[in-house]
Amino acid sequence: QINLLVIREYVDYLVSEQNVKSIFVNGTTGEGLSLSIQERKRLAEEWVCQGKDKLDHVIIHVGALSLPETQELARHAAAIGASGIAVITPFFFKPTSKDELIAFLEKVASEAPAVPFYYYHIPPLTGVKIRVEELLDGIKERIPTFQGVKFSGTDLLDLAQCINKNEREQFAFLYGVDEQVLSALAIGADGAVGSTYNYLGRKTNLMLQAFAKPDLALARKYQFLTGEFLNFVIKLGFGVAQTKAVMTFVSGIPMGPPRLPLVAASEEFIAKAKAKLDSIVWPDGD
Repeated sequence: QINLLVIREYVDYLVSEQNVKSIFVNGTTGEGLSLSIQERKRLAEEWVCQGKDKLDHVIIHVGALSLPETQELARHAAAIGASGIAVITPFFFKPTSKDELIAFLEKVASEAPAVPFYYYHIPPLTGVKIRVEELLDGIKERIPTFQGVKFSGTDLLDLAQCINKNEREQFAFLYGVDEQVLSALAIGADGAVGSTYNYLGRKTNLMLQAFAKPDLALARKYQFLTGEFLNFVIKLGFGVAQTKAVMTFVSGIPMGPPRLPLVAASEEFIAKAKAKLDSIVWPDGD
């Protein structure tokens, strides 16, 4: 079951301990697609409420398999004052062309005409591999509120073409593959949305600062160390359930178990992941 009571502490932790000021709610890490519509609404309301005056942006993911449910969630996000909405493509009956996908997104965005709209591109989970470069061509005419993309794919050529061709539109490109975010920044990504920032947000912010200086050698150290940890846990079997376990032992906030069909991380995984994270010596001496 969802635990709304923990969200106030969660917000305070992210802001004060991880220097994370913007939140993406009901996405992959939050198991949004495993929740009921009502649960998703309640979570969105609580994040917006608890984030007031503390968070810069609360973007609500409203994607679902059915268009009416996605539209309902979009209307709800607008009503509660979300900073933006994001939508994945349906992935059972899939769009097979740019036109089909845009038609779906347009029907959702029109339900929240005053709210910035983001496309959530995550082909490893949706199986929809329509290139974002192609999707963006003329999208502002169809979706006036279109703001950008959460790009959770590894095709950096596609991302680079998007950034190169759409600079004048000032779309935001937020990268979602944490272990190679530095590569995305190098080709012009504006920021990142990812699961590791729950517990490595401060380290990632230090990497962003180093990149901005620019001190690329220092930025690479942070990226390589994040990658070292992720490479280690991926070999053990790493997913949403294991992310919750890592966040729990790092923050001390109980993230709870995942919802079936996902199963909770094993005690062996937790012990090994904790030992590995504790063993890493970061450039800032922590």
